[in-house]
Amino acid sequence: MKTIRDLFRTIFFIIMITLVSCSQSIKVKSPNGQIKVSISLNKNGEVYYKIKNGNAIVLENSKLGLRINCADFNDSLVLEQINKVASIADSYKILTGKKKNCIYRANELSFLVKNNRNQLLKVIFRVSDDGVAFCYDIPKICDSSVVIEKEYTSFHLFKDAHAWLHPHADARTGWNGTQPSYEENYYIDVPVGTPAPQKAGWSFPALFRSNNNWLLITETNVKANYCGSRLSAESKDGVYNLTFPQSLETTDEKLPVFPTNYLPVTTPWRVIIIGETLAPIVESTLVTDLADKSVTDEVDFVKPGQASWSWVLLKDDSTIFSVQKEFIDYASRMNWRYCLIDAYWDKQIGYDKIEELVKYANIKNVKIILWYNSAGSWNTAPLTPRNLMYDKEVRIKEFEKISKIGVAGIKVDFFGGDGQSMIAYYHEIFSDALKYKLLVNCHGATIPRGWNRTYPNLMTMEAVKGFEFVTFEQSNADKQPQHCTVLPFTRNAIGPMDFTPVAFSEVPNIQRKTSNAFELALSILFQSGIQHFAEVPYGMSKQPEYVKKFMSSIPEVWEDIKFIDGYPGKYIIIARKGNGKWYVAGINGQEKEQSVTFDLNTLCNSNGATIITDGENERSFVQNKIGNSSHTIHTIKIKPYGGFVATINESN
Repeated sequence: MKTIRDLFRTIFFIIMITLVSCSQSIKVKSPNGQIKVSISLNKNGEVYYKIKNGNAIVLENSKLGLRINCADFNDSLVLEQINKVASIADSYKILTGKKKNCIYRANELSFLVKNNRNQLLKVIFRVSDDGVAFCYDIPKICDSSVVIEKEYTSFHLFKDAHAWLHPHADARTGWNGTQPSYEENYYIDVPVGTPAPQKAGWSFPALFRSNNNWLLITETNVKANYCGSRLSAESKDGVYNLTFPQSLETTDEKLPVFPTNYLPVTTPWRVIIIGETLAPIVESTLVTDLADKSVTDEVDFVKPGQASWSWVLLKDDSTIFSVQKEFIDYASRMNWRYCLIDAYWDKQIGYDKIEELVKYANIKNVKIILWYNSAGSWNTAPLTPRNLMYDKEVRIKEFEKISKIGVAGIKVDFFGGDGQSMIAYYHEIFSDALKYKLLVNCHGATIPRGWNRTYPNLMTMEAVKGFEFVTFEQSNADKQPQHCTVLPFTRNAIGPMDFTPVAFSEVPNIQRKTSNAFELALSILFQSGIQHFAEVPYGMSKQPEYVKKFMSSIPEVWEDIKFIDGYPGKYIIIARKGNGKWYVAGINGQEKEQSVTFDLNTLCNSNGATIITDGENERSFVQNKIGNSSHTIHTIKIKPYGGFVATINESN
C-alpha cells in the first residue's frame, strides 16, 4: 500500500509540475479565500507576483528575485519545484503590542526557481486574512561568504493610486549627522509616482490607496545578518523598488552595509497588509506574527507602563537631582510605573546620586530609566553619557553596574541608519540588555521590525517626528494636528511608538495648535510599551480632577484594538481594550469640525459611556455621560484640532 501511495504522489507531483510549466502560474489564497496571490514567469524567465483582494487587483505584476555576488536570480529562471500549500498556525502573548493575545493563521506556498547556472533560490509566500508576506530562502549555493547586492523585489501600484509616504533622510545629514532617524513629516495623499525629496527614497511603512483598497507595505523579522530596507525614490508607472541602505549607514566603514554572510540565509519578510477598509491596517498584528518567537520565557521583569519625563518641556537644565526627585514624586502621584532621566545625568547628577534616586523611587513604587548616546563614530552629538554602548565590553560593564543599583531600563539615542552592521548593533543591545533584565527604548532610531516579540524587553522605539519637534519650531507645531492623524495608519500600525504625547502646558516660544482634549486623546490613540508623557507636574496640577484621574488610570497593557472611523490626514477614532474596559479616543486634524457616529455596542454590551472632550475653548475640558443600555448609537462632533476620550460602561 505504501508503494502504491508513493507512486500516486509521484504521478501527482509530475502532473502539477507539467501544468505549472505550461501555464507558468501558481496561486495561493488566504484561509478565508479573500486575498489571492498569483505567481508567474514571463517569457524572459522573470518571476512576478500579483495580489487580488476579492475581485479587485490591489497590486499589479510585481517583480521577485535577488542578486548575490556569486549568483543572479533576475531572469532566465525556470520553475524547479512547487511545494504543497501548508497551513500555518501560531498564537502568542505580547505585552508591548496592539493586542495581548495574538493568533496567526495563514496558508504558505514555497517554490524553487533555478537560474542559468543551475543555482537554486527558494521563495516563500504566506497569505493570511489581513495580508501577504514573502521572503527568500537562499540555500548554500556558494562556499565563501557572500554579499547580497540587490533585491529585485518591487511593488507595482496602479498609476492612479495615492500614497502616504515618509521621506527617508540621506545618511549622516541633519543635526550632528544623526540622520536617518525616521523623523520627517509624511507626504499625505500624494499621487503614486511622486519622487522622494532625497536620494534615500521612502521609509517603511508606506500606505497606499489603490483600486478601492488600502495597502500598508513594510518589512519584519530583520535579523542581525541582514540590513533594513526601504522604497525607491523614483516610482515610474507606479512601480516602487525595494532598495538597500546608503554606504554611510554603518557603525564602522570596515563593516558591511549590505547583507554579508555565509549561506544559507533567509531574508526578512516583505509585508503587505491589505483591506477594503482601514480596519486591517490599524488592527493587524502581522509584523509580530511573522517575527521570530521570544528568545526567553523569563519575562516577569517586563512591565509596560507610563513614565514621567522632564526633558521635552524643560530641556537639559532639568536633568538635576532635585528636579528628577520631583518627577519621581509626580510619577508616584499619577500611578505611573517609570521616570525617565535624560541626557547629561552622568555629569549633572552622577552615579552616586542616581543610585540615591533609584532607592528613593523604589520607596515610591517607581522605576528609573536612564538615557545613553549610542554613538561610536557615526555622529558627533555631544550629549552624554556618550561612549558606553557601542563597545561590547564597555556596554556589559555598564549594564552590570546600573542593573546592580536597580535601574530598570535604558533609552539609547542617535543611531545611524539601517546597514547590516547597524542592524546587528540593535540586536546586540537588545540581547545584552536582556541578560541584565534591562528594558530598552531606542530613539533617533529605525522602525520596529517585529523585534519586540523576539526581545520582550524592547518596550518601544521612536522612529517618528514626535512631540519634541513641536518644541523646536512653530512649523512643526502647525503641522502636528494633521501629522498625528496619519500615525495610527502608518508608523504606529507596525509597532510601539515613543511619540511622547500629552502636553497641556504651553510650549515656550511656540503656539500649540492642538486642544487639550486632542492631547488627552493621544494617550489612548498612540501605543507604546512605555508611554512617556510630555506634561510636567505643574501643568498636570491645573487640570480638572477627572482628567488627572483618567491620566492615572490608563491601562499599561492593551488587550485588543478596534478601528472605528477616520481618514489619514483628516481624523482618526480608535477603540482599545485594557483592564477589561473599552476606551475610545479620537482627534480631528482639520480646520473644520468633524462629525462621527458610532455604536458603542460594536465594542461590548454597553451601558453608556463617560466622555471627556473640548470645553468652551481649546484649553478647557468638559465631562459628560452619554447613552445607556437602550441608547448606544452616538454622534460626536470633534472641534477643529480637537479630540475626545470615552470610557465605556459595560452592562452586567
